[in-house]
Amino acid sequence: MISNEMLLTFVKVAETLSVSRSAQALGLGKSVVSKRVAQLEAAVGTTLFSRSTRRVALTPAGETYLEHAQRALGEIAAGEERLRALRSDLNGRIRITAPVSWGQRVLCRRLPEFLRLHPGIEVELMLADRLLDLAYERIDVAFRWSAAAAQVDLHAAPVAEVNWVLAASAPSLATLGEPQTPAELAALPCLFYWREPADDGWTLVRGRERQRVPVRSRFHVDNPEAVLEACLQGLGVALLPDYLCADALSEGRLVRVLPGWTPQTRFGNHITALVPPERLRLPRNRELLRFFTERS
Repeated sequence: MISNEMLLTFVKVAETLSVSRSAQALGLGKSVVSKRVAQLEAAVGTTLFSRSTRRVALTPAGETYLEHAQRALGEIAAGEERLRALRSDLNGRIRITAPVSWGQRVLCRRLPEFLRLHPGIEVELMLADRLLDLAYERIDVAFRWSAAAAQVDLHAAPVAEVNWVLAASAPSLATLGEPQTPAELAALPCLFYWREPADDGWTLVRGRERQRVPVRSRFHVDNPEAVLEACLQGLGVALLPDYLCADALSEGRLVRVLPGWTPQTRFGNHITALVPPERLRLPRNRELLRFFTERS
């Protein structure tokens, strides 16, 4: 891999035609300068300098490469200058809201990187499953389930895909019996993020097939983390977002149920970022949106 240091050293030697003067200008030892030039020649696969006991000269290949190296260093310098200018504009506080479980499991893992990149920005994060009034709460960016994001007066951008999974602990399946069809779920204890009576039925899709299955539960809870814990404790088959149960599945603490069928929920399959138009004008909010959409 060609490093910025290799290019800088090569250009300096080409300008001075002297390893000693280049080392002095760069504040390096002569052996370091020679090593970097040798590394660059190895990387490009050709000799860039002809050397004698008295002088250093560019080879024809070196003369050709010098123009490109100078241009590359100029682009890097321009990019660094642009970033400095950008960061100088990126300051102030961003008020964010997000669903509790996604915010804890996903958002809170990504925000530290954003804050490291932009030391002038502060974040105020409010995790809530209820839909906050963005104007009243002065929210800059709201992360919401795609099904709750259809507001024409807000800028919307999907930032994360969410797949839904049916899962259960292996011991509970050994006791209850593993269902082979969606209809068999009606006879099993089920666990789900319960918010309203409509949640008492699951919709499963396989190709062109679509089945709506009534389900029952002894444990009604409005927190997905609690659903996961109940599932791990063997209380039944759970409907869970993949980000919440991926670790338990990979570690074998949970097993997928009816893997050929895809659950569809009223929450949708994406987390969407919503930004009021007046908040989108602020560079810090646009940068946060860009950060998450580029990583979606």
